[in-house]
Amino acid sequence: MREIVLDTETTGLDPRAGHRIIEIGCVELMNHMPSGRHFHHYIDPERDIPAEAVAVHGITADKLKGKPVFAQIAGEFVDFIADATLVIHNAEFDVGFLNAELGNLGFPPI
Repeated sequence: MREIVLDTETTGLDPRAGHRIIEIGCVELMNHMPSGRHFHHYIDPERDIPAEAVAVHGITADKLKGKPVFAQIAGEFVDFIADATLVIHNAEFDVGFLNAELGNLGFPPI
C-alpha cells in the first residue's frame, strides 16, 4: 500500500482571494512505513505574503526569492502523488489550494 503524507503552507486562507501555495512537503509511506522518498519545495507565490500568514508559518517573501513558481514543480508533484492514497491533516484546505493551483495549469483535480 502506497500512501503520501502531505502538507502545504500558503500566503493566506483562500485561493479564490488570490492566495497561493508557498511550500509543499510530502513523505512516501509503503505499508505505513517511510520509504525514504519525499517531495519538498518552497515556491515563489508571485505575490506578497501577509504578516498574518508569516506569523503562522514563518516563511517570508525574502526566503522565497529565486525559488520555482508552482508551474515549474507541478508535473513533478503530480507524478510523485500518482496512484497513492493521500494522508492530509485539514485536507479540505490543502486540497482546495492544490486543486486551484493545478486547475490554473490545466491539470485535473486531485
